[in-house]
Amino acid sequence: MGYFTHILLSNVIPLTIMIAIGVVLYRAFQLDIRTLSKLNFYLFSPAVVFKMLYESTLSLSVLGQTLLFFVLFFAAMYILVEIVIRIRRYQGGMVPAVRNSVLFYNSANYAIPLNQLVFVGDAFTMSIQIIIMMMQSLLPNTYGIYSVNAHKKGDIRQTIRTILTLPVIYIIPVAFLMNGLHIPIPAPVYTPINYVSNAFIATALLTLGVQLGSMKWKFQLSDVMLSNVLRLLAGPAVGFGIVLLLGIDGVMAQALVLSCAVPTSLSSVLIAVEYDNEPEFSSQVVFSSTIFSIFTVTLVIYLLKFIG
Repeated sequence: MGYFTHILLSNVIPLTIMIAIGVVLYRAFQLDIRTLSKLNFYLFSPAVVFKMLYESTLSLSVLGQTLLFFVLFFAAMYILVEIVIRIRRYQGGMVPAVRNSVLFYNSANYAIPLNQLVFVGDAFTMSIQIIIMMMQSLLPNTYGIYSVNAHKKGDIRQTIRTILTLPVIYIIPVAFLMNGLHIPIPAPVYTPINYVSNAFIATALLTLGVQLGSMKWKFQLSDVMLSNVLRLLAGPAVGFGIVLLLGIDGVMAQALVLSCAVPTSLSSVLIAVEYDNEPEFSSQVVFSSTIFSIFTVTLVIYLLKFIG
């Protein structure tokens, strides 16, 4: 009950309040969601990724093991969601929308505080979560954007050019390099980086609220619930299987499994809005998976004690 209450009070209710503010602001002022989306892609998201990677302490052995786990987990989930897509016979934009809703999960503003809660601020488990966050920042901005545009008629080279304009794909290697070489950042430069990165969560949640406020609320219940099951239940189950396959145990195994249990990422909504690819479905998935995660994440936390 303690974990349930903490997740509810520390994650779900604050997120819901911010989303509700976005809904109200849209109803009152008809905010331009495209502008909000571009701010997230080109300013706030790169800033928070840079700050977390620059300030992190990562060892090569942990980096290697975590990346191997992530690659296998991503591949396994991709195969699973492709099977579901074919069984359900999704067409057009729903294919990448469903795929993104399962493959991209909230590894930053949900998973990081969750990791700190469960492992009591352990620096080792936090380094694992930061590596996962790095990959979950890189993939939506590369593969995720490619996938929502691949089914559309047009020049694929234009899609690639769009991907190459996104700052986050350059920010990650720069942050690693500066971290590894211990290159200091002057205070007048680092202060605005802090300001911008601190605004990421609020802006992303407001964007989701604006999207929800602008929707006609034609519920896609079966599709949304199917995505929630794959993300919240199949995700940690597959993560547990990968941990067993690799022979990882102890607190590292627990941290990796927990990283797979969080709800769908806000990036799936930002991509859907920016490229007009099933934004209503994506918004409903993010909102509902965040609510249902109260129960599923609590269950996963309870089961972690059986991972030795």
